[in-house]
Amino acid sequence: MQALRKLRMAPAGVSIRVQDDHVVIDNGILQLTLSNPEGLITGVRYNGVDNLLEVLNKEGNRGYWDVVWSEPQGSGIFDVIQGTHFEIIHEDENQVEVSFTRNWDPSLRGKLVPLNIDKRFIMLRGCSGFYTYAIYEHREGWPDFDLAETRVAFKLRKDKFRYMAIADNRQRFMPMPDDRMPDRSQKLAYPEAVLLTNPVNPDIKGEVDDKYQYSSEDKDIKVHGWMSFDPPIGFWQITPSDEFRGGGPIKQDLTSHVGPITLAMFLSAHYSGEDIVPKFRNGEYWKKVFGPVFIYLNSTVDGTDRGLLWDDAKLQVQTLTQVESWPYGFPVSEDFQKRDQRGSVTGRLLVRDKFIDGKDIIGNAAFVGLALPGEVGSWQREFKGYQFWTRADDKGIFTITNVRTGNYNIYAWVPGFIGDYKLDVTITITSGSQINLGDLVYKPPRDGPTLWEIGIPDRSAAEFFIPEPNPIYVNRLYVNHPDRFKQYGLWERYADLYPDSDLIYSVGESDYRKDWFFAHVTRKTKENSYQATTWQIKFRLGSVHQTGAMFRLALASATLSELQVRFNDATVNAPHFTTKLIGRDNSIARHGIHGLYWLFNIDVQNAWLIRGDNTIYLTQTRSASPFHGIMYDYIRMEGPPEQAMH
Repeated sequence: MQALRKLRMAPAGVSIRVQDDHVVIDNGILQLTLSNPEGLITGVRYNGVDNLLEVLNKEGNRGYWDVVWSEPQGSGIFDVIQGTHFEIIHEDENQVEVSFTRNWDPSLRGKLVPLNIDKRFIMLRGCSGFYTYAIYEHREGWPDFDLAETRVAFKLRKDKFRYMAIADNRQRFMPMPDDRMPDRSQKLAYPEAVLLTNPVNPDIKGEVDDKYQYSSEDKDIKVHGWMSFDPPIGFWQITPSDEFRGGGPIKQDLTSHVGPITLAMFLSAHYSGEDIVPKFRNGEYWKKVFGPVFIYLNSTVDGTDRGLLWDDAKLQVQTLTQVESWPYGFPVSEDFQKRDQRGSVTGRLLVRDKFIDGKDIIGNAAFVGLALPGEVGSWQREFKGYQFWTRADDKGIFTITNVRTGNYNIYAWVPGFIGDYKLDVTITITSGSQINLGDLVYKPPRDGPTLWEIGIPDRSAAEFFIPEPNPIYVNRLYVNHPDRFKQYGLWERYADLYPDSDLIYSVGESDYRKDWFFAHVTRKTKENSYQATTWQIKFRLGSVHQTGAMFRLALASATLSELQVRFNDATVNAPHFTTKLIGRDNSIARHGIHGLYWLFNIDVQNAWLIRGDNTIYLTQTRSASPFHGIMYDYIRMEGPPEQAMH
């Protein structure tokens, strides 16, 4: 670790050289080269290597900010953001901050996204890395548009960066980008997934490469990147805060993948679909700061110990400079609020469910957050504003710090309980405000005692049966791994297990960990088409109350699906309940185990039930694709207190 620290303690000040075509910023530890005036990242010199970025790529395809946008009802346009004006914002021996701006005007209508974009880069004295952030502005009266994606991408040298690390238990030597070429791989069900048939490294022959296998939840995307071993160098993307990302803490997105590529994702439709894509209409004004994110470089004398580089990168996140320093004090832009401009909210969350406990239950480990005012649960589809989330402690106490000024609702959900909490009060954060909300009480949906239940209400299908992958479609990283659901092709295993008939679950006898397939998918036929599937839940009732019962369906994911529910009559034409067509999160194909959360509460009429043996038929009717399907989070049947199961 001494070698790592030695590089960080270099005494040189920060200097900048402005050339006709490039801007070079140097602090004696690394040298950053940016195109002038475009602001594309063309070079990163470090530890004796002239450029860590892919020198075989053109300068515009090494490191860049980009957007995917469209006019309303139009097709997506990929746009690498190229500035038209360069400016030095701050320059002294301790810090250099530069700006590359691209302003929009009506002559660019239909050609460029209608945003003013200001890309910033910062280098600090003695810091082994650099920062980047951007300010997007849509002015009043400008054209309507949709923003499907924005990010920062880095493409590293394939001759050096072979080993990727995302988490302690998600690290591996990766395939080469050449391995994805037609002569070395076989295309699978979608372009992102290939079977490696003749890879450069024969040890990985027969594995699947798919960038979505390396996705993570936003709350866990703090550090990821790549290592070179000759010389031993780490290139890490560190995100100290989720405030500028949308969709809440468990929104999933890409990290690093074959390229070698590392990404700082701010917005995408991955695992959410169109629901999270912000749509700007009627010339509305909008402004948002993305970042700063930190690109951290480290090196060690001993190239045989990969753990040194990874542990040091994690240390940067956990203790040294990044998370504890958030919000950073050094960005010059007034649009990035500093700590003394922000406020905080604290309180305690309790859960009131008399059918579990006569007293209020501590909201232990609850997710509690602030997001733009909206409906209950609207935070998971919201991106235009900022979001601030935390976890309650074992006493239900939560504190949300460093909140930008503005108006918010407070939202929450508690693992172990269905539904969403929202405080029906708009909270206004002003500079320096410290708001104590006291005790907040969440009353989850409940009409009666639990007659039976399937699964765990945690917004994930991970507790259900996840099959072994087809031996010809394996990523060895996920063999005997907690995230075994990230294997490719698991949706096809349903037809292997149920070739002629569908899943039947008997309450009191079946075990959801073994008998409930993790995804309700279509079945592939011998004619290579797909057919809808109907699952059955069998249960007994000792009596049927005149008021019927309540059936609750919590879904962890849905992709172009319609779930129909029928009670005791599989042939009744009109289902007793239908979700109608829902979902575009594509989590089944992308190994996500969850996407957007859906909760349906079905009033069960007493005429639908019978004393004794009952059957609920769950039919997912849409069958044009292997990826049309849903994942269940949790299912519960409730009845009046007099009703009991025998």
